[in-house]
Amino acid sequence: MDEERRSEGSPGAGGDFELGTDGPKVVVVGFDGSPTSLRAGAYAAGLARRENARLVAVYVATTPALALLAADRPWPVEETLAAVTTEVRHQVEAGAAHVGVTAEFMALRGDPYGELCRVATETHADAVVVGASTHAGHRLMGSLAVRLVRAGRWPVTVVP
Repeated sequence: MDEERRSEGSPGAGGDFELGTDGPKVVVVGFDGSPTSLRAGAYAAGLARRENARLVAVYVATTPALALLAADRPWPVEETLAAVTTEVRHQVEAGAAHVGVTAEFMALRGDPYGELCRVATETHADAVVVGASTHAGHRLMGSLAVRLVRAGRWPVTVVP
């Protein structure tokens, strides 16, 4: 019986088991330029480098609620969001180059939770990495990280 199990590719089966091929192949990281997302990005880049995985950095821009009140002049909001997106893209590119990996950058609009879930599903992510929230209100309502963990669809690493 033990010989049958070993021949089926279990870890104890001589040459059947391949060490190092079980790690993540796609790592999605939520990145917004905040200190915790910088740490999450560094962790995700290191993980991608060690595992030779594809790294997808996702920035989700949300329009501030007060900006919607100025409907007659929406251009400052758009210019600001474009400038922030450019800055975040440069941070991702510089960080990835520093670590020695290539990162795909995706800039999206909408709800961060919904967009990260969509990207993780579409890219067949094996891991999702996000920074811990620093907002006190998230203790009551639940943070992005908690919502991703509760979704239970991917292993989620929350970096402090």
